[in-house]
Amino acid sequence: MGLTKPNCGARLERLPDCSWHWSIFGMVALSLLVCWSNAIGGLVLAQLKELGWTNNSISATFVSLTTAGMFLGALIGGIIGDKIGRRNSFLLYEVIHIVAMLAGAFAPNMTFLIACRFVMGVGLGALLVTLFAGFTEYMPAHNRGTWSSRVSFIGNWSYPICSLIAMGITPFVSADLNWRVQFIIPSALSAIASLIAYKKFPESPRWLESKGRYEEAEKIMAEIEASVERQLHIKLEQPLILSEPQKEVELPYAALFHGELLKRVILGSMVLIAMNVVQYTLINWMPTIFMTQGINLKDSIVLNTMSMFGAPAGIFIAMLIMDRIPRKVMGVGLLLIIAVMGYIYSLQSSMAMISIMGFFLIIFVYMFVCYASAVYVPEIWPTTAKLRGSGLANAIGRISGIIAPYAVAALLNSAGVTGVFMLLSGVSIIVALSIATIGIETRGASVEEIGEK
Repeated sequence: MGLTKPNCGARLERLPDCSWHWSIFGMVALSLLVCWSNAIGGLVLAQLKELGWTNNSISATFVSLTTAGMFLGALIGGIIGDKIGRRNSFLLYEVIHIVAMLAGAFAPNMTFLIACRFVMGVGLGALLVTLFAGFTEYMPAHNRGTWSSRVSFIGNWSYPICSLIAMGITPFVSADLNWRVQFIIPSALSAIASLIAYKKFPESPRWLESKGRYEEAEKIMAEIEASVERQLHIKLEQPLILSEPQKEVELPYAALFHGELLKRVILGSMVLIAMNVVQYTLINWMPTIFMTQGINLKDSIVLNTMSMFGAPAGIFIAMLIMDRIPRKVMGVGLLLIIAVMGYIYSLQSSMAMISIMGFFLIIFVYMFVCYASAVYVPEIWPTTAKLRGSGLANAIGRISGIIAPYAVAALLNSAGVTGVFMLLSGVSIIVALSIATIGIETRGASVEEIGEK
């Protein structure tokens, strides 16, 4: 007699919010917070330039190979993750990332460091896909968007934290030691996060069930339920099974290029293209844009810093409203606001208006970053193809991040600041139309319901 299907999805959905959810959140959020090898890239290059290790051409290679590594990591990381599971892929990619950071910290020359940087990119690209997409399988549908937004909120503090650490150690260590320490710190913190995950992070019962590993899924699900009952001093009700359990179907990678899944690949890719083009253009080009508007270097840096305070504010606001607004409405609305505000912003000339408009523009941009990278794209896939679908969409999205800087540079020279923001507005409007026409509504829908759409 075969084992009974454990119906893990329905059983997870009926769990009340409790410390078990917070423990999963804590492990994922901590891992995202401390894996800041990407965030320290500019800080490290500044130190290496002072040491004579790099010039603009070598630095470009350093940055490009990081992006190439993240592209490859997102692509193959999803394939491996759907094969070996959420817990195993989480730990595997952490180890790859940590080892590459430690090797880079002891690099004898720039060539070796660039090679390590590529591997860091592979590990980080795969890790981000696994953490964001895999996390959706543990959280209930009614507030999954809020949980994912919280993860994004914590993870995005890595940029200011690593900058503060760099500022703090600079007066006390030499330039040659400084950049090495900047790799060692996240390596050590990521090792601690990995050790906690190794001891405490469970495999996704939904993934085990999708693979037909019913006995393992039942064992983990029973442990989770027993833990929740102990914590809350309650007896859990029997889950509501709305439809006859379906037999597990293994989806080949080729399924992503046909039918409904192809539509979701296009949707996810478009959403992440908009995020990458808008976010990275503003992050990397904002000071240059200010100077093009006639503002001096000192004031442009001040304005850029003030504007970037909108980033955590935007993610925090997104966290508060994510599960109150339908996903399609939120995505379309944010992109149209960004399109209009971006164009108006490009027409400003006074310091006051540039500062105010820039701050609010960044708020809406980072609301969309949270929506795209942490919530909508990770949740639009069935369990059997979740990491592969999310990984493919992320990889395609990263290609736009490689191409966009060249388009921005050309437009700044030929059409000025208004031309750049017309590009951002155009991309935002096209993707808004894509969400409106081929987007699926996921708010309040379980992973299983999303997979059946």
